[in-house]
Amino acid sequence: MSIGLFTDKRRQPTDAEIRQAVGPKLSLWEAFIGHIREKYPAEEDFKFLYGKNYGWARRFRIKGQLLTSLYPTNGGFTVQINLSPDAIEKAQNMKLTQNARLAIECANPYPEGRWLFIPVESKSDLQSVQQLLALRVENKNLLKELSG
Repeated sequence: MSIGLFTDKRRQPTDAEIRQAVGPKLSLWEAFIGHIREKYPAEEDFKFLYGKNYGWARRFRIKGQLLTSLYPTNGGFTVQINLSPDAIEKAQNMKLTQNARLAIECANPYPEGRWLFIPVESKSDLQSVQQLLALRVENKNLLKELSG
């Protein structure tokens, strides 16, 4: 099963198709994108990422480094946030929703950290992914690089 709903590399989904797919979670999708645009000076695109097991995603990057990716799913969306081992340790001590905690527990540990895939199903999940995104930015010094 793929992370995202749209897995045909040859056909980029339209905005209308994305909105329809996200469906009842569209307000959360829009709130998270709005939060990112307001808080971070990120470049944004919609790209086919990592092959058919992942699919098309709205991707945000700062200075070429991945900030986060949002994968439309059937009736919602999943957020990808990559965290270093140090950031994972901090995240495990944060107050997070069950979806965020499960993503941390289920993610394969690599020397460079873990790729978290968090389904956003509620405002609480949205708050958790916002906290984890801030942790990524802080841990990777992404905003400091802009001024340096």
